[in-house]
Amino acid sequence: MTTYYGLYGQKVQYLASDPTDVQIGQVWYNSTSAVLKVRQEIATNAWASGGNLPAPVAGQGYGAAGIQTAALQIGGETPSPSSNNSYNGTAWTSIPSLNTGRTSLNGNHIGTQTAALLAGGYLALADTESWNGSSWTNAPTLNTGRRLGGGTGIQTSALFYGGSSPPASAPTASESFNGTSWTSTPSLNTARGQVSGAGDSNTSALAFGGNPPASGEALLSTESYNGSSWTSVNNLNTKRAGAGGAGTQTAGLVFGGNIGSPTFGATGATELWNGTSWTNNPTGLSGTGQEIGGTGTQASALRIGSGSPNVQTEEWTGTQTLSRTVTVS
Repeated sequence: MTTYYGLYGQKVQYLASDPTDVQIGQVWYNSTSAVLKVRQEIATNAWASGGNLPAPVAGQGYGAAGIQTAALQIGGETPSPSSNNSYNGTAWTSIPSLNTGRTSLNGNHIGTQTAALLAGGYLALADTESWNGSSWTNAPTLNTGRRLGGGTGIQTSALFYGGSSPPASAPTASESFNGTSWTSTPSLNTARGQVSGAGDSNTSALAFGGNPPASGEALLSTESYNGSSWTSVNNLNTKRAGAGGAGTQTAGLVFGGNIGSPTFGATGATELWNGTSWTNNPTGLSGTGQEIGGTGTQASALRIGSGSPNVQTEEWTGTQTLSRTVTVS
């Protein structure tokens, strides 16, 4: 009979608590809880309906922050460009308004539910505000004001890139935020507005999709940032602008967006980035949309509003690594 020792070359560990550095397939016995456990990788890769945005919120261009079970919806077109809501994984709750209302924010998803950052936007092109969990505070302004730029990272280590003019330099401009001030950084290789992105700091980001200046086209191009320069990497499979984005530089997620000319239709297509290339997911959003708010991780993301229906929230569950109890019957 095949044994665990024969398969893996080691015995099942007998431990008082769960180990911290656990490998896929590893088995151990927790003597405190008296259970046998195994580390498994489970791939779901599907969208499911979440709690709808509260009436009368029904629009697009929302900024976002946080994770699937602790997120923010920021600004946007309806009901007011200064209104915001927080999400607990089930329902949305109204929170204090922005100091300066704005829309065209869908590329912004910087920080957490209690420490977020919002930059740029329509009618507030250079304004930046920070959120501490209870109120918004004006922060240093962008060097290059713009709308529909991509914003990723955390409140004290953020990156903002691309966007729509004015001014003419906005579509390639890139800036880094250290919690105190914005500093101009090397420009994108491909000029674009309605850009989406992923990343966890101002030295590690991914920019994808968008549209060229004064063009109805949508882009496939993807660029990676390492703190010193932007590098063109493998393209998206579906061209799109105004898509939702989530994840990190090596584990990204893109969903929805407008596919541009000649049809200008919205898509629900979802793709995953592994640090090298994009892979189509067999199923996409249940409702298509553009200028979608997006936040979270590749394993657990949130789509906020836009499209049909506009109040819709969708929750993504990707590949997750879990420690599970082994049952013997």
